[in-house]
Amino acid sequence: MEIMDLISPDAVIASLRATSKKQALQELARKAADLTGLEERRIFEVLLERERLGTTGVGNGIAIPHGKLPELTRLYGIFARLDKPIDFDSIDDEPVDLIFLLLAPESAGADHLKALARVSRLLRDRTICSKLRGCDTADGLYAVLTQAPASHAA
Repeated sequence: MEIMDLISPDAVIASLRATSKKQALQELARKAADLTGLEERRIFEVLLERERLGTTGVGNGIAIPHGKLPELTRLYGIFARLDKPIDFDSIDDEPVDLIFLLLAPESAGADHLKALARVSRLLRDRTICSKLRGCDTADGLYAVLTQAPASHAA
């Protein structure tokens, strides 16, 4: 599974304005509603529910919020680079400025986990994160995300 299987150029936000974790999740839910045709409130509630289980702020300025919705027929990814870093209750207590939202069908099972692992591997690469932080256009961000070298995992 590659990043381009998860994300499309119109699912990239180059400059998300948010002052809190809740506001960032609301903005991402709004974008996800546009892409999926699902209700924004429903997506937002799924994301909040997941955050209650434990933060999706994985450290180094990165968050990977995710959730499952039975109405979805495929995986959806949305990437956002924030205007200014925000507190995301991250495991390292550092503010977040890069967010990759992942939404999956309820039935996704292993595909959901594979997608999370792929996104996590990509965003653990400090060179890629540096390029993402230095890029200010959606097209540029999409290019960095999708032109990253593929993993050599079997």
